[in-house]
Amino acid sequence: MKALQWQGDHLLLLNQTKLPFEEQYREARSYLEVAEAIKNMEVRGAPAIGATAAYGFALGALKYEGEKKSFLEYMNEVRIALECTRPTAVNLCWALRKMEDKLREIQSQDILIIKESLVAEANAIAEDDRRMNRLISEHGNAIVPDKANILTHCNTGTLATVEYGTALGVIRAAFEAGKKIHVYVDETRPFLQGARLTVWELLQDKIPHTLITDSTAGYLMQQGKVDMVIVGADRIASNGDTANKIGTYSLAVLASEHEIPFFVAAPSSTVDLKISGGDEIPVEERDGTEVRMFRGVRVVPEEVQVYNPSFDITPSKYITGIITEKGIISPPYSVNLVKMLVK
Repeated sequence: MKALQWQGDHLLLLNQTKLPFEEQYREARSYLEVAEAIKNMEVRGAPAIGATAAYGFALGALKYEGEKKSFLEYMNEVRIALECTRPTAVNLCWALRKMEDKLREIQSQDILIIKESLVAEANAIAEDDRRMNRLISEHGNAIVPDKANILTHCNTGTLATVEYGTALGVIRAAFEAGKKIHVYVDETRPFLQGARLTVWELLQDKIPHTLITDSTAGYLMQQGKVDMVIVGADRIASNGDTANKIGTYSLAVLASEHEIPFFVAAPSSTVDLKISGGDEIPVEERDGTEVRMFRGVRVVPEEVQVYNPSFDITPSKYITGIITEKGIISPPYSVNLVKMLVK
């Protein structure tokens, strides 16, 4: 079970809007189809979005049949179309920037060689994500005590990455190490990534878990039933402020009040040193239909106004540590994140 698989001339994407009741795949054969899949959240999770966008860029090149003199202009259009799909996840821009850098490096080559090189670069980005996820999980496992009760939010597993996962990868590694952990999973309204996707992954791996409503988390902490919180990230500012699925900030404040460690697990590609703080991170606001309706059934009148931000910003002061493939980063983040990236 993988979120994305390169098939040589097209990209196979698991349509996550259909899970957990149906495993439906989309064969994306053009960059526009890839952009649509990202926009519609058929593929989601910052690392998976980045790798998918890289393959979308490669597909754009593969499908080009015009003269070489117009190729770069065309590829700029491809990049823009993919970049506009999800504004918050920095991995999207990171992957496209790597693809564009490769294109500039080889632009004088024969166009067939350029196409082959871009596919190879997308494959390298995907492989790098696999490697980083394993390292994140190894580092994270070291701080998970035996018999820990772990609260997680949204989906950060295989479905959100190329393979294995970030925050859920840490949980998976702890379980595989023989630790008797238990996971509390927020349902993660309104798209239910926790209820539909994280629970689905935990069931497959036979990891003990309990699904809770988002509003139950505080009471659970008050009862002393949570030992640590581990979440993912879509963008981390240079001072450690973190954008993640809406509801994360509330969990961080609650964890702080109850003196519970709060960790963020993400690859270094999620860190955006160009942004000094969370107030500079663009927060995607999605259509109100996602709140007004549930699986095609209307639950409130159409005329009801809805505010539906897909992410919120957790200030770094609430974050105990950031688990990356290079190790666990501790405060002060404005110093230590920079050190991590220049190693």
